[in-house]
This record gives sequence, structure tokens and C-alpha cells, in this order.
Amino acid sequence: MLPTLAAMLGLAAGTFLLRLSGPALRAKVTFPKRAEKMLEVSAVVLLAALAATSALTEGHAFAGAARPIGVLAGGVLALRKAPFLVVVLTAAGTAALLRLAGIP
Repeated sequence: MLPTLAAMLGLAAGTFLLRLSGPALRAKVTFPKRAEKMLEVSAVVLLAALAATSALTEGHAFAGAARPIGVLAGGVLALRKAPFLVVVLTAAGTAALLRLAGIP
């Protein structure tokens, strides 16, 4: 029990220090403009890859057509600046209705 508690405390302290280092070092470390732009773009690319993976796969296989169509419906509403709740409910509702219609 004691080694587990020590490991948990060590991880908590490390996480806290890592999160604290960002604001503490932001004023001291500068990046070239090109590197800052690439870091911004890389965050968007990673989020898009995560969304695509979640939308298209379930386990190691294709999730079926209902989920990507639902995500597409939600994405269209998000681009049109619909409220977040409306986007989520539309995406989920679209996928649910397609599954009820027999589309996997």
C-alpha cells in the first residue's frame, strides 16, 4: 500500500510541476513566429485526428455509416454557429435515427 501511495503522490507532484512550468516559463522562453504558428496548427491537427478516429472507428473496425453521418450533421451546425447543445443533440439524434432505420 505504501509504494502505491508514494507513486500516486509522486505523479501528482510531477503533474502539478509540469502544469505550473507552462505559465512560469512562458515569459522567459520565446519561439520564432514560424514555430509558434506550427504549434498552433499542430494542436488543431491533433484534435481533428482524434475526432476523425472517434467518429469513424469502434475498436479496430469501421463504426458504420450512422456515426460519421451524425458527426457530419453536428459539424454542419457547428460551422453555422449553432449552440453547443443543439450540435450535440443533433449529432446524437441523427446517428440514433439512422440506427433505428437499420443503418449500422
